[in-house]
Amino acid sequence: MSIDHPKIVDAIGTERATGDVDLTIADQRDWSDVVAHLRALQEKINSYLDFLESGDVFREYPAAKEKKMKILIIFRYPPPAGDAFVFLARAEEFVRERGFGLAYRVSETPA
Repeated sequence: MSIDHPKIVDAIGTERATGDVDLTIADQRDWSDVVAHLRALQEKINSYLDFLESGDVFREYPAAKEKKMKILIIFRYPPPAGDAFVFLARAEEFVRERGFGLAYRVSETPA
């Protein structure tokens, strides 16, 4: 899946090292249109928050009960400096205020 399908959770799993639950967003888009990219990413993050806050996560993934949970964004292409990083910092704070984590990284697989 991708950020083009905002209502679908791309992947969910438990980190071996920590036992925390990651809800992964697979961001395959390039950054040719930064504004559209960030809007789509915001919609996807909001959808994930709805999934977490509604408790649907526990029905779909019972192993999440009593675990720390975070949204993990894996970018295929590195975010450009500027607006993208401002957005990510604000998104991280917004998600944290709701009791969850948010992290991101660039895929280790070349684009």
